[in-house]
Amino acid sequence: MNITLFAQILQTLDRISFKKLVARHGSDKHEKGINSWTHLVTMLFCQFSKLNSLREVCNGLKSASGNLNHLNISKAPSKSSLSYQNKHREWTLFRDYYFDLLGKLSGMANFRQVRFRVKSKILLLDSTTISLCLSLFDWARFRKKKGAIKLHTLLDYDGCLPVYVNMTDGKVHDAKAAKEITLPKDAVVVADRAYVDFETLSRWDAGKSYFVVRLKSSVKFHRLDEKPLPDDRHHHILVDEYIELSEEKTRAKYPKKLRRVVVYDEINGQTIELITNRFSWTANTISELYKARWEIEIFFKEIKQLLKIKTFLGTSTNAVLIQIWTALITILMLKYLKACSKFNWHLSNMVAFLRLNLLVKFDLKKLLDDPFKPPPKTTKNLPEGQLLLFEWGD
Repeated sequence: MNITLFAQILQTLDRISFKKLVARHGSDKHEKGINSWTHLVTMLFCQFSKLNSLREVCNGLKSASGNLNHLNISKAPSKSSLSYQNKHREWTLFRDYYFDLLGKLSGMANFRQVRFRVKSKILLLDSTTISLCLSLFDWARFRKKKGAIKLHTLLDYDGCLPVYVNMTDGKVHDAKAAKEITLPKDAVVVADRAYVDFETLSRWDAGKSYFVVRLKSSVKFHRLDEKPLPDDRHHHILVDEYIELSEEKTRAKYPKKLRRVVVYDEINGQTIELITNRFSWTANTISELYKARWEIEIFFKEIKQLLKIKTFLGTSTNAVLIQIWTALITILMLKYLKACSKFNWHLSNMVAFLRLNLLVKFDLKKLLDDPFKPPPKTTKNLPEGQLLLFEWGD
């Protein structure tokens, strides 16, 4: 193989679709020496190598100068050019390309998980906070002397990849951010108690979507009917009943009946109250759906530990968003490669393996399918007896 691993990874990208998006956004009108494709490749190189500064990213690409044509770029960008484009090129180009690539790669790899016997699309809703220095990121208000941004994320359970991301400053409450989310019909969203907003839940219900949300202890209700619990299984289910909200203000926001399932969490030694507008599923299915919400916590941990998303190359809102969306493109490519690999990779191990060999010329498929296979022994064109100095006994 005569091209680097990084060049082979980039072959996952659909460049024709990217060119169409560039033309639609007009992103190359004032390119200042670095076009949109070079910009994308450079930011992906930053994510895969997890470099810490503009200088490191640009010098890292310059070190691969003889192989840049394999990346379809003519030269590595300068530090000033990359900084300028991170500030001025519209971040929406990278957002749109992420969703375009998500649609294509999802059809080429088997991301589906078959843990639940439900036909509904399972979506996991949560947010993560990234701390920032307020003196540098003065637009990211959080506390009096602290800055932060929040990534409000809707994660598809199949593949554990985002289908919606909204970045706000750290002060925006989760329930307020959820007001902007429209769910597809027949989908089920699973969320923690921060998203108990009955106006939003009523809107989702009116749109023929379903929800499984942890109930706040402060919400008042009264029981309509209680369902019998099976004697022979699912002993962690404590209560399965129909309720309606009892306070006038909350009942005006959600006048319909709800289903309340109380589950005992043996690991943490606590009871968890769940509400849902889906009445046909078993109580165990509802509890397992909420348990699956942990996948979004794992996703946040992965992008923070494996990618360049906790510190940023630029301080403007645009630069931060470009880095976030190129990080999501990177995690999409990595999960696609993992899904196509025959080896049972843990994602963190695969990322470390690729990062160490990013500019090495080796067959990517062979590396992913059988990473620890030793190279074949050869004595071709070596002087007679030379290997005897290094040959070990069995």
